[in-house]
Amino acid sequence: MVEPQKHIQLGKQGITDNFIENLKVYFKKFKIIRISVLKSAGHEKKKIKEYSDTILDKLGKNYVARVIGFTIVIIRFRKDVR
Repeated sequence: MVEPQKHIQLGKQGITDNFIENLKVYFKKFKIIRISVLKSAGHEKKKIKEYSDTILDKLGKNYVARVIGFTIVIIRFRKDVR
């Protein structure tokens, strides 16, 4: 069965507190969130990896991220990580 997922975009403002709060709200409903990094946010692989690390730091321990091209896929674990 395919998990329902939410698709959002990361633009020129980058990662803001509002962006993180929206992610937390979306994770109440979805297990997987795909974040497309737009050209205005920076299209360097290193920058996208930094975005991924920053998002994981702000969300907490129950999440894992994978960078595929210019997309960051974040998955929420079902149980708390110790």
